[in-house]
Amino acid sequence: MFMPLYDGAPMVFLRQPIVNYSLIALNIAVFLAMNAGLFGDVERLDLALGAIPAVVVGHSSLAKGLGLVPEPLTLLTGLFIHAGWAHLIGNMLFLWVFGDNVEDAMGSARYLAFYLACGIAGCLSYCVVDSTSEAPLIGASGAISGVVVAYMILYPRIRVLGLVLNILPLRLPALWCLGAWIATQLMSALVAPRGDVGFWAHVGGIACGAALTPLLRRAAAPLFSSRRA
Repeated sequence: MFMPLYDGAPMVFLRQPIVNYSLIALNIAVFLAMNAGLFGDVERLDLALGAIPAVVVGHSSLAKGLGLVPEPLTLLTGLFIHAGWAHLIGNMLFLWVFGDNVEDAMGSARYLAFYLACGIAGCLSYCVVDSTSEAPLIGASGAISGVVVAYMILYPRIRVLGLVLNILPLRLPALWCLGAWIATQLMSALVAPRGDVGFWAHVGGIACGAALTPLLRRAAAPLFSSRRA
């Protein structure tokens, strides 16, 4: 396990990563509003807005009264719902550390499209692998997995300060620490494809991120940059 804390990589093209800040703010706002009861029962909202594999692939249908949005749209709405503080903080920390530089390299509009595409790809991957599950898939992990692989491709030599095994503080090149994180997600998906954590959503986000990063980056933002921080 690796929990990022700080990378120190400066912005080059943008003054502020407005989209990344907005995504973090939206995730936090939705979490606080849901847990304050502003939208009703939290478990009901998880079922109504999370991506339920059996429903997405057509093996089942939502119970009466739960269809708040069209079923395909849950691939998007589920990205902004989190199961608890640890789930939210972990995801937002990854997004805070890595998302700003990925947005800088892509531009704000393309970064938003990239983020949502990786999230949807992650949800679809999970739904295909566990197509009979009626448990809702929630959280931004698929989208953030795409952001992580994009950062590693763009800035492999940037040294990231983080907690290895969530305990030991070390500053390591992104290629090492994020490469190990990605390998862990792939191995976990193979070992526990239907566990409590949607590792196949991570894998789908990683694959989508790896495919889209070369296409969506600015021409002036090189792949595998030699820049250090």
